[in-house]
Amino acid sequence: MERAPSRIELLELDIDTRLSDLWKETLEIEEWNLEVVAAFMRAAYGKGYCDALTEDAPGRLCADHGYRVPDRRAA
Repeated sequence: MERAPSRIELLELDIDTRLSDLWKETLEIEEWNLEVVAAFMRAAYGKGYCDALTEDAPGRLCADHGYRVPDRRAA
């Protein structure tokens, strides 16, 4: 009998699904170097930022996976 995936594994899967277009692009890279890795890190961060801004409810990703939704910073 296989064990159920952990909370972090389910979160990782959700994030990987959101980043599927970026994951596909990695297959086209012939030479990895620091600049390429940095570009993908920035793209992933930007994608996450945009996803967070467009969620139906702020903090939904955290809440869906059983994590505490961080408080908003004071302006």
